[in-house]
Amino acid sequence: MGRPRTTLPALTVPLAASVTAGVAVVVLRRQAAIARRRIGKALGEEVPDADRVWRARYPGDPLDLLVLGDSVAAGLGAERRKDTLGARIARGAAQQLQRPVRLRCAAVVGAESSALRTQLDGLDDDYRPDVAVVVVGGNDVTHRVPVATSVRHLVETVERLQERGSAVVVGTCPDLGALRPVPQPLRALGSRASRQLAAAQSVAARRAGAHTVSLAAVVGPFFVSSPQEAFSLDRFHPSALGYRRTAAALVPSVLVALGERAELPPGHRPPDPLAGTARRRWRRPA
Repeated sequence: MGRPRTTLPALTVPLAASVTAGVAVVVLRRQAAIARRRIGKALGEEVPDADRVWRARYPGDPLDLLVLGDSVAAGLGAERRKDTLGARIARGAAQQLQRPVRLRCAAVVGAESSALRTQLDGLDDDYRPDVAVVVVGGNDVTHRVPVATSVRHLVETVERLQERGSAVVVGTCPDLGALRPVPQPLRALGSRASRQLAAAQSVAARRAGAHTVSLAAVVGPFFVSSPQEAFSLDRFHPSALGYRRTAAALVPSVLVALGERAELPPGHRPPDPLAGTARRRWRRPA
């Protein structure tokens, strides 16, 4: 008997699947190009320099706050230095603690998680922040960096910060589904990918001893429901109000990480109880 012939229906199924997949790739590439044109670089890459002591009128030595991460961490979209994410966190923490806060922002516009190492390498060896806030992940999603790779760099950063004696708070990847300039179905895929990365970041960072804040859960609804107010000119980065809301979402975990608050609101997670950390607690001067 000769070899049985492959029937036409048997060929049709994989062929149709291949064609469908090919069309999907073309559509997504076109949508990505549309999103890039819509967003553009209206804001450039310059951010206000907010490194200074905030609320210097308060008594006591300043608390040292370090901010690492991407353009959101850097404050792109804020027109005034007091409206950047770092300054907003510093001011919010200072207000709660009645103590000055010295901000050092090493975040870089366009950074992926792999760039956190370079940001840390740029700090003086003897720099010892009391608390560090890390916000990163959006660029990992848009550049299709594997989740495992992103998380590995984040965990390395958490561990290195703890070696410096710092408490660590990680704001997990925002929900990219809030970006209206990105057409569907690309926006839905971005939302799914960003939420997957955020979940992985939270698990890994907490195991490493960091506090985590789900920005998608805590502040994401505001960006979805009020895009005109939440986003800046490019409709991609937060506005001054967007940064205010995002900072307010992070401050509670900053206070708990410093030992100055006991309870965490929804969307905030403490370190894994089994995580070994080298966190250094500070105490308010008498």
